[in-house]
Amino acid sequence: MKASITSYRRGRHTTQNNQIVLKTDDVKSREEAKKKVGKKVTYKTSGGKEIIGKVSHPHGNKGAMLARFKKGLPGQAIGEEVEIKE
Repeated sequence: MKASITSYRRGRHTTQNNQIVLKTDDVKSREEAKKKVGKKVTYKTSGGKEIIGKVSHPHGNKGAMLARFKKGLPGQAIGEEVEIKE
């Protein structure tokens, strides 16, 4: 399943580079997003490397999800697609 990166998890003064907000067209509610918790997320860089993380919990009520990675993602990742493994 494809998902797009909409933003980093952020607060008023800081951003968390290793936590991103994902949005898919298939997931429309918080309950559907809860079913995706624990799934692996893969981001491929332009150089061919893969950065792997996992969906940690839903974000909001419209189906967005929060994913955590061990390494931070680059700023160029915002707006790009990631793969959620079923």
